[in-house]
Amino acid sequence: MSLFLITFLTIYGGMHLYVFFRLRDAFRLRNHVSRLLMLWMIIMTVIPLLVHAAEQFRMENTALVIAWPGYLWMGFLFIFTSLMLFIDAAGYFYRLVVCRIFRRLPEFVSSRNTCRIILILAMISSTYAFIEAGQIRSEHVVIASSKLPPSTSRVRIVQISDVHIGLLWQGYRQKQILEKIRAAGPDILVSTGDLVDGKLNRDYGISELDPLAASLASIVAPYGKFAVTGNHEVYAGLPQALAFTRAAGFTVLRNQSVTLKSGITISGVDDSAVNPGEITDTNSETALLNMVPHNYFHILLKHRPDILPESDGRFDLQLSGHIHGGQIFPFNFLVRLRYPIPCGTILTKAGSRIHVSRGTGTWGPPMRLFAPPEITVIDIVSKQAAK
Repeated sequence: MSLFLITFLTIYGGMHLYVFFRLRDAFRLRNHVSRLLMLWMIIMTVIPLLVHAAEQFRMENTALVIAWPGYLWMGFLFIFTSLMLFIDAAGYFYRLVVCRIFRRLPEFVSSRNTCRIILILAMISSTYAFIEAGQIRSEHVVIASSKLPPSTSRVRIVQISDVHIGLLWQGYRQKQILEKIRAAGPDILVSTGDLVDGKLNRDYGISELDPLAASLASIVAPYGKFAVTGNHEVYAGLPQALAFTRAAGFTVLRNQSVTLKSGITISGVDDSAVNPGEITDTNSETALLNMVPHNYFHILLKHRPDILPESDGRFDLQLSGHIHGGQIFPFNFLVRLRYPIPCGTILTKAGSRIHVSRGTGTWGPPMRLFAPPEITVIDIVSKQAAK
């Protein structure tokens, strides 16, 4: 059993146990109702594993039928658990500290009513999160540079990231993303990893996704379309994921650089999941950046929003994704513990910029709470034109 599977079952199963005991105790459920609730919790815990198994055995319809309730429940459970943990922590503080200082203070809300309120809040939040996941925003970033050639006043780059084309990928979402990209009119289109998801994890090719690849390939970007690998390209099956990405019209940069006529150089590095356990990322990235002339505006495509100390200052703009802005609040606080660079655009101490996308799609639950999906429009303009 893999470490990921053990970790997933421990955390996700633990969340179900916590919610089960809180609901059972709050509503004083009878034995037969408790057994039904426990059965539901067990089924919901293993549904992601059943979805994965159904995909492996080419049972797409079965996988789709159980994936929707399973992943919607996953999002709801996370929101409900977060609210309940916050209330439990506040109640513990109230009893341990406040009641010891000010004796005989009343309990303002019963445990049953607390659960009722949190259930209602979680359902409202989950509904809003499902709606928000479909509201793709266009974020606009303007960067003035003296490195563009005199003949070029502006280069427009459109970034998509973490689209996660897979089982829950829907035609409406695809159409919405394509319309946003076309409306922006990109000179360059980039994908910063996790374009695909688990549906490609099979041995019989990608023919069923050819229409999706063709629709992406139909987007016109005069200076080219470029992509890098993310961790989910590896999970989906790297050969199939690369085949799909190239069929969609992207040039996949795997520790490679290209220089465009617009006076821009684009470098792309593989995600660390491609070569797990190998200490080659730092060396390959540093070597790649050292080969790029500094008189070109240099863009680094890198899935994870990490900036190596050796790389800082050797590029003008890094485009990343991976963290989804947390996707479902308050998960963004946990994400910041591992990836302290927030979503958005910041300037580093060495003078480089990084833009971290909130991502264009969703992973797992088709929900986003206070982290709306984005397509990023970056205009690189000459300093003369900016005046």
